[in-house]
Amino acid sequence: MNDALKIITDESLTYNQQLVQLAKVGENTDHTIVISPELKKAKKDGIICDLGEGNAPFRPRYICPDYSILMKKGSQFLGLPKPKDIWEACNDLLIMYKHVPSITTFPVYLGDLDTLLEPFVKKVSKEEAKKCLRLFLTHIDRTLTDSFVHADIGPKDSITGRLLLELTEEMQLAIPNLTLKYDPKLTSDEFAKLCAQCMMKTAKPSFANYRMYVADWGKDFAIASCYNGLKLGGGGFTLPRLRMYEMAKKAKSPEQFLKETLPYYTKMILKMMDDRIAFIVETSSFFKSNFLVTEGFVQLDNFTGMVGMVGLAECVNQLLKIKDPAEGYGNNEVADKLGIKIMDKLEKLVAAHKAKYAKAFNHRYRLHAQVGIDSDGRENSPGVRIPIGCEPQMVEQIQHACQFHKYFPTGVGDIFKFEDTWTKTPDALVDVIRGALGNGMRYFSGYLANNDVVRVTGYLVKKSELEKLDKGQQSLNNVSVFGKGARDFSNALDRKINK
Repeated sequence: MNDALKIITDESLTYNQQLVQLAKVGENTDHTIVISPELKKAKKDGIICDLGEGNAPFRPRYICPDYSILMKKGSQFLGLPKPKDIWEACNDLLIMYKHVPSITTFPVYLGDLDTLLEPFVKKVSKEEAKKCLRLFLTHIDRTLTDSFVHADIGPKDSITGRLLLELTEEMQLAIPNLTLKYDPKLTSDEFAKLCAQCMMKTAKPSFANYRMYVADWGKDFAIASCYNGLKLGGGGFTLPRLRMYEMAKKAKSPEQFLKETLPYYTKMILKMMDDRIAFIVETSSFFKSNFLVTEGFVQLDNFTGMVGMVGLAECVNQLLKIKDPAEGYGNNEVADKLGIKIMDKLEKLVAAHKAKYAKAFNHRYRLHAQVGIDSDGRENSPGVRIPIGCEPQMVEQIQHACQFHKYFPTGVGDIFKFEDTWTKTPDALVDVIRGALGNGMRYFSGYLANNDVVRVTGYLVKKSELEKLDKGQQSLNNVSVFGKGARDFSNALDRKINK
């Protein structure tokens, strides 16, 4: 059975999911981008992965429009004048979302919703605003059916932010993903506490280190998709990745890995990115004619390439010949020091490469700790995380993360699974998060062990939706299938519970 027919006959896929997969089959018939024999072998060996972007990337992978332009001016292409009230503002955003592409075909960034909608919310009663926002979130959940769809709030307290938290708890939706831009000097303790309580019950919002992101991007930044830091009015051209464990198997020693193996494959992936980005900018029509560009919602200079990596833990353990992962990376000082050496080297290699585009970033690409895919199995833990089941106590896990989060401006994060008693002490949880971010942690996520909505590697799924897939039924959320694979093949839902 050919690929197209497999998709057409798969009863577990919705119509839209079939459409997206069939489009990918068609895209992959093009071979304009030349792939060297060395790159073909690296891909075959599982060391370099294009992360499902296909042979002919015809739009940037991640796009972060400046939606404030829509609120101030409307859109000529969409025939939308400047919105006058909360109903028009929400309706206009919903219309625009359907015209923002990405690797998933859905928008990965919905905007800083509190900032965008607060002026309109203030003009109506709380009851009317909440009704409008409930319909807004329902529409998003039912039509933008992918948990990589992401919205932001904060850092300041707001009526809109509080309403979104109330509705998030009440509605228990996996879409959209949500982040609080957290800064203890700008975010009130009361609002942070509300966010922590909501996170426990719904696995969102996560807490992003506002000061850290501002230092890397300036104040105009977005958190998109899983936890991707990107420039507002720009985004990420492409996100291929290095699978570090497979790479480690090519080296006979840590010394050889650092001097030969890592530079060899890093150079290869950077060349691959140059070629793919040139295709997006110079061959594809996106930057020439898409209304997001022509109306100024995004600008070419605000995009950069994202150099992804997974499996640092397994890479280090392989190089040091550590058989038991519980005695290796994350629980072993020698292993952690080697991990830092590897990241220092990788950071220098990426920083030394000058790209044709990415003008706003001095023509440089940036590192990303990729969350992994279901086919990675247990041999490549997400980014620089400690393998699931091998986590030390929470304080030690946070201290470990703080050593590595600095390397990844375009995204990294750690996830903590909590026992129910934490709901009784939200102030203590905020203290933990404040301390973690204050010591260099970039992104903190958590959820209760008994939640239906849970965080898998960076995205959200419902356990009840995974049960549907177990029975061969359809799930409206595109990423449920990824969550099922991550659960089945890499124990992604079996994190240690913090009591």
